[in-house]
Amino acid sequence: MKILVYGSLNIDHVYKMDHFVRPGETISSKELQLFCGGKGLNQSIAFARSGAETWHAGAVGLHDGQMLLNMLEQAGVHTELIEKKECPSGHAIIQTTPEGENGILLYGGANQTITRQEVDAALSCFAEGDFLVLQNEISQIPYIMEKAHEKGMKIVLNPSPMDEKIFQMPLSYTDFLILNELEGAAMTGISHRDSEKILDKLMERFPDTQIVLTLGKAGSVYGYKDKICRQPVYPVKAVDTTAAGDTFTGYFMGSMIGGTEVEEALKIASMASAIAVSRKGAAPSIPILSQVQGKIANLKE
Repeated sequence: MKILVYGSLNIDHVYKMDHFVRPGETISSKELQLFCGGKGLNQSIAFARSGAETWHAGAVGLHDGQMLLNMLEQAGVHTELIEKKECPSGHAIIQTTPEGENGILLYGGANQTITRQEVDAALSCFAEGDFLVLQNEISQIPYIMEKAHEKGMKIVLNPSPMDEKIFQMPLSYTDFLILNELEGAAMTGISHRDSEKILDKLMERFPDTQIVLTLGKAGSVYGYKDKICRQPVYPVKAVDTTAAGDTFTGYFMGSMIGGTEVEEALKIASMASAIAVSRKGAAPSIPILSQVQGKIANLKE
């Protein structure tokens, strides 16, 4: 069984701010740092650090993408399916506040240049029963899903960032749908404050899909058929929440694919996410498995 994350790779420009820039306002940042990021890259690293053997497919700029490839390779992710393009790599401008909140402006770059021929070539390396993990930061996602479904691959979708493109995807093909309460609200038309109704509606609409709804400070909840599992957050002081959701996704799915029961997978993913938000940066904040296990073990003592 193989895991393919087909997703974005971004260079993150992180600005430390007193508050988010308001319309018409010009303010100075206190600090600028460069990190490797992109939801696809973050999730690949989280998968790899959870102990899962992981392949990444996508695209970077020929002249600025090496740092992204290096980051993946250092984490143990296979990078031979990543295309190098003449255009710039994707990048993000991220504002972070003292409270650990973030606001993100994305530029797609090479992430939006993926072709059907490249998709066919990447998917030719995978077979029935292998896992495909997708977000919403690259081109050709509906085609990728169609071709993966034809192969019998298991499809994991994190519909982020949420926009109208989500509704053009064959969502019924998904085996796992991992999303936050705001994304759930957008998909169901139900207020994000009513997570129980959101989960019920998603389970009704996608009866063959395992749903995981992340709820910020309220934790997370899993729903599938007759099974509902809830997991509280592990409280920490948030420094940077940029990769929290991606860390959760990678650790939850990495654990599930490895045969872990749902309740334990939620616990592991929640702890991994808690560690990530207590650190700066996106990919660099993602913990390794032994760190997650150590924190959980300490709670039991």
